[in-house]
Amino acid sequence: MNILSIQSLVAYGHAGNSAALFPLQRLGYDVWPVITVHFSNHTGYGAARGPLLTAADIAEVVGGVEDRGALDRCDAVLSGYQGAEDVGSVILDAVRNVKGRNPEAIYFCDPVMGDVGRGFFVRPGIPEFMRDQVVPAADVITPNQFELAFLAGIETETLDHVVEAAETVRASGPETVLVTSVITTETPEDEIAMVAVSGEGAFIARTPRLPINPPGAGDLTSAVFLADVLSGHDLPTALARTTSSVFAVMAATAEADSREMRIVAAQHELAHPAMQFEVTRLR
Repeated sequence: MNILSIQSLVAYGHAGNSAALFPLQRLGYDVWPVITVHFSNHTGYGAARGPLLTAADIAEVVGGVEDRGALDRCDAVLSGYQGAEDVGSVILDAVRNVKGRNPEAIYFCDPVMGDVGRGFFVRPGIPEFMRDQVVPAADVITPNQFELAFLAGIETETLDHVVEAAETVRASGPETVLVTSVITTETPEDEIAMVAVSGEGAFIARTPRLPINPPGAGDLTSAVFLADVLSGHDLPTALARTTSSVFAVMAATAEADSREMRIVAAQHELAHPAMQFEVTRLR
């Protein structure tokens, strides 16, 4: 299967395509990376060098892929951080083009906007653009709990609220919602969870909460979940595999006391996850 991944790229570390490309390849997928920015490192370091590509540049690259006739064989479009509306419009054009050629293709969107404790870290107008135009066009989305609350316009203090918010967003377009970094009033201090909601139901997987939150973790999660969805797993199995793989990478990162995710070191857990966490039905 073939994936058109339109995201940022960093030379050092793992974020955007630098967090998604290798995991998807390790899981057996051909990935066509389209770069939106090419930075020396992620901005968590406080400074980065490198160019931001214009929307026209990105459209040119996608157009070149189209010239090869490859979009006819594209099975999914993956996107993450979108720094401007014109870049988002190029991505949506690519999605429409791919789906026009392959109606079975899916659009998998990580609606990157903000996080608990930080608030929005995208420029004004982007959250509304994501909510009103990008998310309704997606088949699968992977918001964190903060982003889900904004998209649904619902507070997510309890698990019932999280599921209600996910269902609200599903009604706008996406079939499947994977909510990451779920911590509610019911969550023990040493746990964190992912919640997946689709027409199959609502499910939760809990893991120990590690003392790290490396940049790119959401990009890695999206890539692994996309692979599991494309593999045809049912939702509980996809959730269990994703949770196990991502936790293994985070555990390896914590053990190494590394600022950057240990994706390569933990690659066996990407391909052969330990399935160590129970998935429970919520609804």
